Amino acid sequence: MSYGINDFEQTQHGSGYSSGSVGYEFGQFDYTDQEYNTASLATPQPPPPSMFTPSAVDNFDDPFTGMPGQRSTDPYADEPPLLEELGINFDQIVQKTYAVLNPLRRPDPSILHDSDLAGPLVFCLAFGSFLLVSGKVHFGYIYGFGLMGCLAIYSLLNLMATPDIAISIACTVSVLGYCLLPMVVLSGLSILISLKALVGTISVFLAITWCAVSASKLFAIALTLHNQQALIAYPCALLYGVFALLTVF
Repeated sequence: MSYGINDFEQTQHGSGYSSGSVGYEFGQFDYTDQEYNTASLATPQPPPPSMFTPSAVDNFDDPFTGMPGQRSTDPYADEPPLLEELGINFDQIVQKTYAVLNPLRRPDPSILHDSDLAGPLVFCLAFGSFLLVSGKVHFGYIYGFGLMGCLAIYSLLNLMATPDIAISIACTVSVLGYCLLPMVVLSGLSILISLKALVGTISVFLAITWCAVSASKLFAIALTLHNQQALIAYPCALLYGVFALLTVF
């Protein structure tokens, strides 16, 4: 688009600027506009969100902590406790120990199918330690007779149980190991008194009966063999009788 000289002369009178015979008009800018406001440009702007700073995107239910807008940085936050991973439950240990100490009390059947071996291991070590203090090194006999006795009673219980109810070898070892607690008390008593005397003989028979009754009661409840508890108590008494002979002699 072309302009003539007269057009330029008209524009120079309106703008108040002249340069010889030809005038040029320069546009006037409004610096008060918000778009070019220096105050707004001087205002510090927040930095853009990055992957290391929390933002509005992080406002969700975190699967690690279960709380909204929070994410756990601990990689082991959802890991179970160490004792739980090792299969050590102190609540069940206490309940089984009470069931052995009080044969007349009916325990919770759910704890009988738990294959907890921490308590039996502790009781076997305590039993062997008391015998060691008495001058009898019988750790090999304890574990040898215990293993053969557990296998024999496990086979007998599976033959007596109904086809729809069975017991595992780990549960058998757990029950027999917890019921060794009266024998542990007897081995501790052997440090103080002689078990070959009358009081010692009575204590031995009481410990064997206590262990056999406790074990047979737990097995009868676990396998629902309430009318056959006496049949279960007999082989258990033979097994604990071997441990009693190790304690006396």
